[in-house]
Amino acid sequence: MKTALITGISGQDGSYLASFLLGNGYQVVGQTRGGANGGFPNLRYLGIESKVPVQAVDLLDFVAVQRMLQDVQPDEVYHLSADNSVQRSFQHPLETLEYNLLSVFHLLEALRQADKKCRFFFAGSSEMFGKVERSPVSLSTPIHPINPYGVSKASGFLGVQQFREAFGLFAVSGVLFPHESLLRKEGFFVRKVIEGAWEIKNGRKDVLRVGNLDQKRDFGYASEYVKAMWLMLQPQEPRDFLIASGKAISLRRVVEHVFGRLGVSLQKVVVDPSLFRPADVEEIVGDPFPIRRELGWEYDLDFEQVLDTMIQGKLDEKGEKGGAFH
Repeated sequence: MKTALITGISGQDGSYLASFLLGNGYQVVGQTRGGANGGFPNLRYLGIESKVPVQAVDLLDFVAVQRMLQDVQPDEVYHLSADNSVQRSFQHPLETLEYNLLSVFHLLEALRQADKKCRFFFAGSSEMFGKVERSPVSLSTPIHPINPYGVSKASGFLGVQQFREAFGLFAVSGVLFPHESLLRKEGFFVRKVIEGAWEIKNGRKDVLRVGNLDQKRDFGYASEYVKAMWLMLQPQEPRDFLIASGKAISLRRVVEHVFGRLGVSLQKVVVDPSLFRPADVEEIVGDPFPIRRELGWEYDLDFEQVLDTMIQGKLDEKGEKGGAFH
């Protein structure tokens, strides 16, 4: 039985990955930054909370990271913990950079000192590419982040490369494009739109305020993206990949689809310039064909299908199974 350590296990990706690995015979141990007086709702939602021991470890404390690895003795480490809000990174750039940089380098250095046989996955981000001249992007696309979060993820990506090439670690970066589910925090765009439309539909809110809807993004489904993470740690040789759908959809189309499905007027959507980011990417799409070809990852969902799954899940939560869609 292999043992996997997942940092940031309470988040969307960590919870789905834990469920997937448990289903494949792994022992899973999780890391979280602080206490969990209310437990772990995402793990509970997936029915695995009692199956996953979770340690509260500060990844900014190198000695604590070393102690965690010595205690768990993992075969695979999935580093998913991060300050992952682009908007917040503009407001708190130093905090974002400190946590996202030191957490990955502490883990890499602790693994270098402890056991080169352990395999390491780093959750990178398409934000490291920033404004691109053409899509789809690939690993040969120049790195040019335009926000502090993207800078931190670009640095982590380069750090993984350096530890792999200089020290022989099996360390890889999965450059993740946006991926959604109902386990996503409500502040993120797609979840915000679904929650807002449902609240308007039920008279709990008057309008939904949004930022720039003219951007296009390569969105996917989180529960399928974690399978790509696992696939990346299985080959003989380490290699970085993009994890993307290869398709773009505008944020405006996301709003139109959700509001249409729930029968809510688009007049309830208000574009608020105060919600625009200081700098943003107009359109970015990733090239998923290398990971499909080399590792056999299968993903062919249109994002409208993902949205329908998320909307139905929301309605099921509220006991509205009948006549869900208009």
